[in-house]
Amino acid sequence: MFKKKRVFVVVLLVFVALFCFVPIPAYIETVGSAQNIEKYVSVNGQKDSQDGQFMLTYVGLGRATAALYVASYFDRYATRLPSSSVRGNNSSSEYEKVQHYYMDDALNQAKIVSLKLAGKPVKQSFKGIVVMSLLDRSSFKGKLRAGDIIIGVDGKKCVKSADFTRYLQQKKSRDVSIRYQRGKRIFSTEGKLVKLPGTSKKGIGISFIQKSKVVSSVKIKTDMDGIEGPSAGLMLTLQMYAQLSHENLKRGRKIAGTGTMLSNGSVGDIGGIDKKIVAAARKKANIFFAPNNPLTQAEKKAGELNNYQEAKKTAKKIGTKMKVVPVKNIQDALSYLREK
Repeated sequence: MFKKKRVFVVVLLVFVALFCFVPIPAYIETVGSAQNIEKYVSVNGQKDSQDGQFMLTYVGLGRATAALYVASYFDRYATRLPSSSVRGNNSSSEYEKVQHYYMDDALNQAKIVSLKLAGKPVKQSFKGIVVMSLLDRSSFKGKLRAGDIIIGVDGKKCVKSADFTRYLQQKKSRDVSIRYQRGKRIFSTEGKLVKLPGTSKKGIGISFIQKSKVVSSVKIKTDMDGIEGPSAGLMLTLQMYAQLSHENLKRGRKIAGTGTMLSNGSVGDIGGIDKKIVAAARKKANIFFAPNNPLTQAEKKAGELNNYQEAKKTAKKIGTKMKVVPVKNIQDALSYLREK
């Protein structure tokens, strides 16, 4: 009898351990937080000393265990996501590497746009094209990996994404050779061009971002303290510009927001904006900037909402007095802060 009880206890402990600690192929996304950006950014060795805050917002995202998955049903803001919708075909380590590159790109874009707006000297030194993901039908699947850096095509040096896409569009032959860097080693591989989904264009079937270095006599340093991904681009740009120009944009206000930043000043869409609205409201933000880009006809027909529409809906639902402001570019945000 004692032996049977001991076996039962062992089995029960194993089950509890599996239930509580072993990851399942899913992620839980929920409300994260809103953080004052000034602690992450310095310009020429100086921190921001003006009253008020520019706040980046982020979601909480983590691997689920069976226990966390069940518990998430008691969190009204939790979203349960299959691993494939978060990481795609990337492994956990590749996914983390991709998020790191996204943040590097967000910081570079923020530096470039803010320095140009402030009339400061800036150049961009191009280092290569970072592979972020591969289509299932790409002939380079299994050859290239997320995080690889493309530095050449068909025997020619190629480190600018614009040159890379232009060259592939003009190619007559489907055969293509890629030279790339993985870690500290250089490799070459071959494959074929494919038609890119949803377009008439051709490519090698990858998503990518530009790897570059911002060169300026003005030294902007950042320490993001483990925060990754591209969605802080807009708020980083506002913080950097305010410090570069010494313009008092905050005027004692708590200004939150989200959105990627492109080198032309456009603000790109992001995910999880409903959770970011809740995070900003909990930190008593006065203003929240939300991307307001048009939907496609297919998206409209499906009843989808753009970032701004979803943000407004969430703000109304939770009853916050925070002003949700639509923006399509950095000038929209600057104009609002100057005029209101």
